[in-house]
Amino acid sequence: MRTIIELLHGADRLAAPVRDRAVAVFRELGRAEGAVHGIDPYDVELHEVGAVDAIVDVVGVCAALDSLGVDTVHASAIGVGHGIASTAHGTIPHPAPAVARMLADRRVPVRPVETSLETATPTGVALMVALAASFGAAPTMTVTATGMGAGTADPSDRPNVVGVLVGHGAAATAGDRLAHQIETNVDDVTGEVLADTITALLDAGALDAWVTPIVMKKGRPAHTVSVLARGGEHDLLRDVLVAHTGTLGTRSRVVERHPVAYETGVVTVDGHDVSVKRAAGRTKVEFDDAAAAAGHLGLPVRTVLRLAESCEESTPPTG
Repeated sequence: MRTIIELLHGADRLAAPVRDRAVAVFRELGRAEGAVHGIDPYDVELHEVGAVDAIVDVVGVCAALDSLGVDTVHASAIGVGHGIASTAHGTIPHPAPAVARMLADRRVPVRPVETSLETATPTGVALMVALAASFGAAPTMTVTATGMGAGTADPSDRPNVVGVLVGHGAAATAGDRLAHQIETNVDDVTGEVLADTITALLDAGALDAWVTPIVMKKGRPAHTVSVLARGGEHDLLRDVLVAHTGTLGTRSRVVERHPVAYETGVVTVDGHDVSVKRAAGRTKVEFDDAAAAAGHLGLPVRTVLRLAESCEESTPPTG
């Protein structure tokens, strides 16, 4: 994996957005494979997905997006077949362990496909997970172009094709900005459990989750646990909140979000990739990436954060 990342960073002829997106895809692959095998992502040997054709596939997709001027990608639910596949690791079931890990970690919706073909490959899923801003129904937009691509397999019961719509997105409406704020008050939960609850809520797809100290009846110190949920995830996140805190009840209300537009990119700090988000007047460095780089470099995290912020202008953003 390290060799592929270094190869991409050294490809001067690649436009920066193409390179950043391709690096993000292979980092996602490395993260999933590393988790499956219990090793550092940079030490992963990608076998089939690391072959030249896969590198060409990933870079080709990223170059196509750049050529078409696509800022944001949205994907449908991913179709998952059944059966087995022969790989460098031997015979494994569909979906492959790394694919299953990416789907689970990123909470990607899937739909069953009655086929033994490998409909969700590691490379394809990594592309979607790394590049897609959302999964599900198509967003509201004005379609300006369409595309179709066919695979080499020719099943008798369905066309083996993937379709793409390209268009201009509509401005967000008030309905798009609505979310549910779910809360509960607890006075019998430890700090460790509160921290675990926040992690579980975010892993389950919460837009945000937080804890506020309060004082309840009889002067008891307590906490309000709050979670911000999309409309379709209200019940799921409420159940997670109840399960992890043991609360006997929750309350919720509809709120309107006004998110600030930002762009994402990847910068390099002494050979280590660090993700950044850029909004008007501010650069936000991905702390986990900075912490990982700091551990490898033997530097304080605050030093890596400062270095990442100072070099962000050298890498143009991706949408």
